[in-house]
Amino acid sequence: MKDFTILAHNYVRPEVQAMADFVGDSLELAQRAKLVTTEYLVFAGVDFMAEMAAIVNPSKKVIHPEPFSMCAMASRVTPEMILAARRHYPDAAVVTYVNSSAAVKAVSDIICTSANAVKVVNSLDEKQIIFTPDRNLALYVARNTDKQVIPVPALGCCPVHHSLTVQDIRDRLAEYPGAEVIVHPETIPEVQDVADFIGSTSAMARHAKTTSAKVIIVGTEVGMLTRLRKESPDKIFVAASPLLSCADMKMITVEKIEAAIRTKAPIVQVDPAVAEGARRALERMLAVS
Repeated sequence: MKDFTILAHNYVRPEVQAMADFVGDSLELAQRAKLVTTEYLVFAGVDFMAEMAAIVNPSKKVIHPEPFSMCAMASRVTPEMILAARRHYPDAAVVTYVNSSAAVKAVSDIICTSANAVKVVNSLDEKQIIFTPDRNLALYVARNTDKQVIPVPALGCCPVHHSLTVQDIRDRLAEYPGAEVIVHPETIPEVQDVADFIGSTSAMARHAKTTSAKVIIVGTEVGMLTRLRKESPDKIFVAASPLLSCADMKMITVEKIEAAIRTKAPIVQVDPAVAEGARRALERMLAVS
């Protein structure tokens, strides 16, 4: 497979992570995609991630093994919604979470990930920020900046992270008294309020290596437990809820990746005009990061 590089998101199946050349979160994968030297890049993740890899790597052939693996959050926002918000808030900058389509990225000022959202927002001169499409991440950012953060759409969210409740955390703590609780900023504010640590999956991985806690309750998609257990084998990691599983991420299988490599398809196609606008916003993010 010397002509192929496999990039996998933290949320895909353990066996897919095991066959990947690199496993990471959205920011890590965007940065790594720019460094790929092979002719083909196989992206094990949902649709917007494969699009992103194609946008930052226009000279490469990006393969998405399962085109029907789509992000539910990304589907909640359209370019028309962003353009309408711009008309309503003409002095605002548009910060778009990476969990979005290329078309939405193309009408944005800058992209962010959960790892760098606060840093990106604070890097801007504008005092008003239209933030799309995750309201929970928008609320997290608002707590860490003096800017006015306006979520668009008002109810945008990741259904998986949004499903985690305070009662779920209490139930796990009853099973594991004294455990540390770490959660993703896509969770609801009430869950974040009872957490010991809030961060992206890459931040979780770094934190897990340094914390003195021996048992850690993890409030993000269950696929992340694979990376945490691999990188911090001396710790015990417990899913905050068994429902924290993204069906679309789990659609990516070893068999589909092998078939994609064998057939060198399906190749991700992004309209050049859309890609140009999206690339501009992505490159601005990477410069900040």
